Amino acid sequence: MSESNELALIAEKLDAADELAELRGKFTLDDVVYLDGNSLGALPAHVPDRMRDVLCRQWGELRIRSWEESGWWTAPERIGDRIAPLIGAAPGQVVVGDSTSVNVFKALVAAVRMAGDDRDEILVDATTFPTDGYIAESAARMTGRTLRALTPAEIPAALGPRTAAVLLNHVDYRTGRLHDLPALTAAVHDAGALVVWDLCHSAGALPVGLDAHGVDLAVGCTYKYLNGGPGSPAYLYVRRDLQPRFDSPLPGWNSHAEPFGMSAEYRAAPGAVRGRVGTPDILSMLALDAALDVWDGVSVEAVRAKSLALTDFFLRCVTEYTEPGRLECVTPLRHEERGSQIALRCSDAAEVMPRLIERGVVGDFRRPDVLRFGFTPLYVGFAETERAARVLAGALT
Repeated sequence: MSESNELALIAEKLDAADELAELRGKFTLDDVVYLDGNSLGALPAHVPDRMRDVLCRQWGELRIRSWEESGWWTAPERIGDRIAPLIGAAPGQVVVGDSTSVNVFKALVAAVRMAGDDRDEILVDATTFPTDGYIAESAARMTGRTLRALTPAEIPAALGPRTAAVLLNHVDYRTGRLHDLPALTAAVHDAGALVVWDLCHSAGALPVGLDAHGVDLAVGCTYKYLNGGPGSPAYLYVRRDLQPRFDSPLPGWNSHAEPFGMSAEYRAAPGAVRGRVGTPDILSMLALDAALDVWDGVSVEAVRAKSLALTDFFLRCVTEYTEPGRLECVTPLRHEERGSQIALRCSDAAEVMPRLIERGVVGDFRRPDVLRFGFTPLYVGFAETERAARVLAGALT
């Protein structure tokens, strides 16, 4: 039996034993192997019908009455409470709205303000998504702090009495490296500083444990592993005991204690509502709300177990199907250091990825030489994973 046939049979057995396999039917998928859910998740099949109701009945018939009768006004907190268990948070600590970038700004400036005037330095993950660095630089200018960019491994040694806040990325968007959230959070707290975590590449892919690890603030997008749709609103987590001190740099009428009082003086509302700014993007928000239905009854731990099994199997298939030395895996092999993607370095990656997509395997390319493959356990199976590796081998020749 050829190695290809053997691995295909193994994939069939793994799919037959997969407790999450039935979830695939809840998504709109075609014949492609979709391994780009770490950029944009697939469409949950029931969302279009739900959005027809939002458009035709809630907006078209009820119109302005829907702010109350359809629950539009409370949607940011209600949907936040649906995301909360997926990131290890109790209700009342997550609010949905704005973009990840805006929420990073709110969280980081608020963290610096809570840290106090005697702490004059912000540390930022040098390997994070570029926008986080841009926001951190702007926040430092605005608050009169200095900024240092360091790798997560360098952060503990750099912490000290000057540190006000630290902005870290949970999973590296290029390599898929998973950073040690519990240990880094504890180190920041030991130094008397606050930590802000970017969860864009971990929420919906692996357990996070915000409450369990005492994280101060966190942000994340919803259009990757949470499948909320292109440009779906982000979320902001503010630990409950910090909420009375959370001083947003973007106060708006939606976060006012009496939003319809139209007072010239700002008075912050209690709780996570302080993270709101202006009128929420209801259409995108309700599409996200519908998309989250696929998570009902799904264990994040089961998702994590399948994610690791998929990425392990993909690496095994790639090793068997490709010429030694043709590809270099830049994603850590150790499970405790791996997110839900595999990044492969390839000298001609810019040419290989279009060939892959033409042949029905959709990943993405990151300059200068990285092929990224995101594994979303809700709708990616083992047979597809084996097929992706086989097609990749053919695209390399």
